[in-house]
Amino acid sequence: MKKYAIFDLDDTLLDFSRGETEGITQIFQENGVTNIASLMQTYLTINHDIWHQIEQGADRGPLLDTRFARTFATVGLSVDSIALEREYKAMLAHNYYTLPGASDLLTHLKQAGITIIVATNGTKSVQESRLAGAGITPYFDQVFISEDLGYDKPDQRFFAPIFAAYPELTRANALMIGDSLRSDILGARNAGLDNVWYNPHQLTNTSAVVPTYEAHDFTDLAQLLLA
Repeated sequence: MKKYAIFDLDDTLLDFSRGETEGITQIFQENGVTNIASLMQTYLTINHDIWHQIEQGADRGPLLDTRFARTFATVGLSVDSIALEREYKAMLAHNYYTLPGASDLLTHLKQAGITIIVATNGTKSVQESRLAGAGITPYFDQVFISEDLGYDKPDQRFFAPIFAAYPELTRANALMIGDSLRSDILGARNAGLDNVWYNPHQLTNTSAVVPTYEAHDFTDLAQLLLA
């Protein structure tokens, strides 16, 4: 049995995609967008590119403040991108959706004596609000958030405070769990940690990032942690 479970949040325990879709749809509607599905795909592409830059070390604030301007510009609309970014972050802070079975998994692991840690990219105030609103904060021994740390996964420096807080944490007694090969799994590899790619949609891995393990549901994940 593992001693430590280090969890990503978005689309690993919390249903980020559901809240994202609801929030972006509302912003589009408020600003007169009619073809919401098409512009949603444009936004997701732009947002993916922005987060890739952030994960490579770029300054998050200026980049995130451009994503709505860039999205709306593709359909000839001009918006106050900074104001929309504030509105969207306020919506995200109230995205309390958890993935089905997440609370049961956390309960099971905590009862087994595993120390559960959060390691998430994102904005500190937003992530802390979501954890509290979802009612799962008490499961976690500590929460590490990239904005607070100054580094985003997959930068190995993101993990330095975790190792400092848990000197006994090693590759042998811990697993990093996340849905993103690019940030969670590569980050764990950079930090010398075994890892689990949480892949409930059973996507094909076409990247060069090879996870230690792969789990398709929380039952698979529990077995890896408790074995």
